Amino acid sequence: MSNPIAIQPYYKMERKIHSLNMEIIEHQRLLKLYPDKIVSAYREFPIEKVFDLSYRSMGNGHGMLYIHTQQGVYPYTLRENPRSFILAVKQFI
Repeated sequence: MSNPIAIQPYYKMERKIHSLNMEIIEHQRLLKLYPDKIVSAYREFPIEKVFDLSYRSMGNGHGMLYIHTQQGVYPYTLRENPRSFILAVKQFI
């Protein structure tokens, strides 16, 4: 696979319950833009099926990036503004 055009870090929180205590695990992941698709840890979005990307700030630099596709809207939790990633994607959609 070729090098990605743009990369956007995101994270996923996992909660595990053991007996009487709860463990919270944070998984650091990457969204990668290629000329023909956007790739996350568990999904691939063909670029021709992506309609739009939007971002909603939650304060303190955190926010949600939404990938709007023919199959639905997929949210990704971020720690930084994805402005450059969104602009890169919009060059291909």
